[in-house]
Amino acid sequence: MKYAALTGISPSVIAELKSGKPRTLELNSAHNIITLTGTAPGDCIFMTSITEEDLSPGDPGIMVDLLALDISMRRVEVVNPVFYEERERMSARIKVRFRGVTIARDVEGRKWGEPTRVEIVTPACYRAG
Repeated sequence: MKYAALTGISPSVIAELKSGKPRTLELNSAHNIITLTGTAPGDCIFMTSITEEDLSPGDPGIMVDLLALDISMRRVEVVNPVFYEERERMSARIKVRFRGVTIARDVEGRKWGEPTRVEIVTPACYRAG
């Protein structure tokens, strides 16, 4: 089975998730937001500190349960004495809970605009919650 993969996540965030408490994360990377557009609360997601370009079979990561998902656009206004500029920034806020440690078996979706998905080595047991 293929799972959505969030890449480039800070090792300290992954270590904190392993404590088992649900955490809310804000993601700004375009490739991670694109990947999240194909997910819904209740899905299981693969997370790793490896960057999307370097992710390959055998790389370690964790499985998390997606508890909440909110993808939104925010306006950022820049005011200068000469001009007024308005920018938009998309971000995704997710609430996740640690499920288990795993390894990527197969990786797909390396083209721009495609969600990153991985097949994983199925763990023998998950963390009791």
